[in-house]
Amino acid sequence: MFMLDEIDRKVLSELLRDSKRSQRELAKAIGVSTATVINHITRLESAGVVKDYTIMVDWERLGYELTVIIEITVARGKLIEVQKAISKLPYVCAVYDITGEIDSIVVAKFKNRQELSEFPKALLSMPDIERTNTHVVLNTVKEDFRMLDNLK
Repeated sequence: MFMLDEIDRKVLSELLRDSKRSQRELAKAIGVSTATVINHITRLESAGVVKDYTIMVDWERLGYELTVIIEITVARGKLIEVQKAISKLPYVCAVYDITGEIDSIVVAKFKNRQELSEFPKALLSMPDIERTNTHVVLNTVKEDFRMLDNLK
């Protein structure tokens, strides 16, 4: 486990809020030198803590109005292969290996019922998927994996 110091926490917190700011702007917000910010960012990237820089998209504004959570049961011994294959499919946002009666959870987004209707059928046509159970999200209360308040 990578141990964060106080400056690491501040750098991460600021990057999570807006990663397109310059290192000079980050330094000013944190109250340290630009060189310090550069060193901490380099260290966080080298350790794999910072994996990428990206944007947050409002998928509903782009027409992806349906979010689904799909429970999947996989044939014994084939879980990792199946999860890797599913993770490469279009519409898939997340694939989780979980405990309990089912083997995996998939989160996916679709523009319409036709796309949604085809997806579980495509999953069930995969040779090692035994069963699926699809849940349609009615209302998204929160969808933000940045966990802004957890770095304090």
